[in-house]
Amino acid sequence: MNETTYAELLEIAARYPEKRSGLLPMLHLVQSVSGQVTPEGIEACAEILELSAAEVSGVATFYTMYKRRPVGDYHVGVCTNTLCAVMGGDLIFERLKEHLDVGNDETTEDGKVTLEHIECNAACDYAPVMMVNWEFMDNQTPASAIQVVDDLRAGKDVRSTRGPQLCTWREAERVLAGFPDGLADEGPSSGPASQVGLKLAGQNGWSAPASTVSGSTGTVTEDKVEAVEQADTSRAESETKAEES
Repeated sequence: MNETTYAELLEIAARYPEKRSGLLPMLHLVQSVSGQVTPEGIEACAEILELSAAEVSGVATFYTMYKRRPVGDYHVGVCTNTLCAVMGGDLIFERLKEHLDVGNDETTEDGKVTLEHIECNAACDYAPVMMVNWEFMDNQTPASAIQVVDDLRAGKDVRSTRGPQLCTWREAERVLAGFPDGLADEGPSSGPASQVGLKLAGQNGWSAPASTVSGSTGTVTEDKVEAVEQADTSRAESETKAEES
């Protein structure tokens, strides 16, 4: 915990009206320097935020993004939640474990790749999905996933599907700590699968209903009442049709 890092921890805490609100990005900064949440990092955060080390440790052990063991240069997370799993995520994870000779949440001997199965990435339209340092790698197959990790270990440039060229895990952690790397607008932020609804709306002339909220309490209440009445009517009509059929 050098002076520069300690000063940046102070900088993060000063961003918030209640400085303890800075704990999450502060822990990311610790990881960006140490590759994990260290006892020294916990003590530094506790001292700055006037918390106990136990309180800081409780947060660090609650969230899975904070690691208590060293993470490799590239954190590879394979989604094994329902949709990704049935689309091939389970197979991708098994093949990567065999190929890298590691288990879940373990790091390769060369320190390059840490493999972990993770929960939903909110990218179901691109299932099965893998993330590298929290950047999307969409529509993966066992073969493409193995190619990604091989290229990373070989030091080749790898670009995420919807985002920038992949950086190291420590560099990504620094961004999560609130120190931008200037790559936020590099690469597409969405793809065709995410825009299908927008395309259909344009083809059919659909648009979102205009807001009728005027800012007065009365108008908001009336809108809510009307919405409930419409919902009740629609539900009653649906139930009637179901009974008739």
